[in-house]
Amino acid sequence: MSPKVAIAQINSTVGDLSGNRERIAEFVRKAAALGADIVLTPELSLTGYPPEDLLLQHSFHSSTQLELDRLKNELADLDNVFVLVGHHLIKGGLCYNACSILVNGTIIGTYFKQELPNYTVFDEKRYFAPGNEPLVFKVKGVCFGIGICEDVWFPLPPQKARAAGADVMLVMNSSPYHMGKMHQRPVIVRQNVIGQGMSAIYANLVGGQDELVFDGCSFAMNTDGKVCVQLKQCEEDLEIVSFDNKQPVNGRMEEHPTVESEVYRALVLGVRDYVTKNGFPGVIIGLSGGVDSALVLAIAVDALGPEKVRAVMMPSPYTSDISRIDASDMAGRLKVAYDEIPISDCFSSFLSTLAPQFNKLPEDSTEENLQARIRGTLLMALSNKFGSIVLTTGNKSEMAVGYCTLYGDMAGGFAVIKDIYKTLVYRLCHYRNSISDVIPERMLTRAPTAELKPNQFDQDTLPPYEVLDTIVRMFMEENRSVGEIVKNGYNTTVVERIVRLMRINEYKRRQAPIGIRITPRGFGRDWRCPITSKYRD
Repeated sequence: MSPKVAIAQINSTVGDLSGNRERIAEFVRKAAALGADIVLTPELSLTGYPPEDLLLQHSFHSSTQLELDRLKNELADLDNVFVLVGHHLIKGGLCYNACSILVNGTIIGTYFKQELPNYTVFDEKRYFAPGNEPLVFKVKGVCFGIGICEDVWFPLPPQKARAAGADVMLVMNSSPYHMGKMHQRPVIVRQNVIGQGMSAIYANLVGGQDELVFDGCSFAMNTDGKVCVQLKQCEEDLEIVSFDNKQPVNGRMEEHPTVESEVYRALVLGVRDYVTKNGFPGVIIGLSGGVDSALVLAIAVDALGPEKVRAVMMPSPYTSDISRIDASDMAGRLKVAYDEIPISDCFSSFLSTLAPQFNKLPEDSTEENLQARIRGTLLMALSNKFGSIVLTTGNKSEMAVGYCTLYGDMAGGFAVIKDIYKTLVYRLCHYRNSISDVIPERMLTRAPTAELKPNQFDQDTLPPYEVLDTIVRMFMEENRSVGEIVKNGYNTTVVERIVRLMRINEYKRRQAPIGIRITPRGFGRDWRCPITSKYRD
């Protein structure tokens, strides 16, 4: 009889040790009822990922060990079900990223992660020591080796597992999402695991953790390099993988979503988990009548339901009637609480108060920023009074060049589309409307404008977003120099201006709320440029 392996695609919460234990036990019992011999959970499934500096607290170590013991005892009644649990372990004064095998109330072996990532969003070398030994165990005539995430991005750990007799590599992962990542992972597994003559079972974490989203998309792959089982994206999932002659059998195959669909799902998951895991009763959004706040509103409703979302329109003297009409229209379509709080009187009061100081100086961006800061103050007051978190609506294009107001439209607790280029904002809006028509068409067709002065449009001061987004992406995500970007056909003056704006606005981004990482490099934990720097290429 061939073994059956359950992929338990679980949403763990960092630090919720007892809750994670209960979640693991629930999935294990479901899998056992379906005939599973082995249950594979994600990387650090017991602690959540990444636990960061919790790993420096002594009490966290003892609490984790206590919950691991509880889980071992709780599952002792399951006969010969091998449960692979991710956790950290202190041994010999060193901390390891570990996987323990629980069966019949005992731990029969513990594997230590060998390859520790220390790039982009990862800094595991800050916390963990590397292991160097494989761990192989046999179930119903098949030998299984263990890998933890980064281990299969390099050839040596799979080679060691194969040399120790492994037929199948069981890989637990907490692999964070960025666009296209779900297509990249099978390529790596095909290269480093299948290339060793082993098949692979790949279990990935799902859920939002601060600015990271883990998208699941777990899979099984046979020795021909074919993905034969594919789990859901951005949802918890459980699937039994059967084997025939040491090969995973073809099973359920969830379809790969489009780019717009995968990004939108990741944003919804990121908002839902940030709000619910942190205990906020709901969210507040400043709705402007523009496309960015429209997208954030749609995401928030899809993540939380309309009853937990409040939209606030704050018209100034420069807000057009169509902006107010469209904002009210969209709020009605989504059935969210909607308020209009005019800021004209507040704006006039500020100008009167500052008049002696300004001494009849000509108007400039100061007056524009005042309007944004009044709105930020009002939204934060509502947040303080009702406990809901303010979702900011600035996109990556704006954040890159500082087209945003510190303590104004940047004020809030979570920046939903902080890593979404303006061009992608439009694509996501069209995608959402393909599901149901919630964003008024005029929002998608009118020229982008902040409406902070008469006849203002974004392209008065910025190049077309198609140009801006490409320059930002090449400089930020591809590390291209100004000269290299220019060689790709872009105007030297425009490129130099955009790069200069990116550099001088780093101080703003350091004070911005965190936001969901969607691209291979977002303004967050994997962008660490100095604020004070004289370097110019």
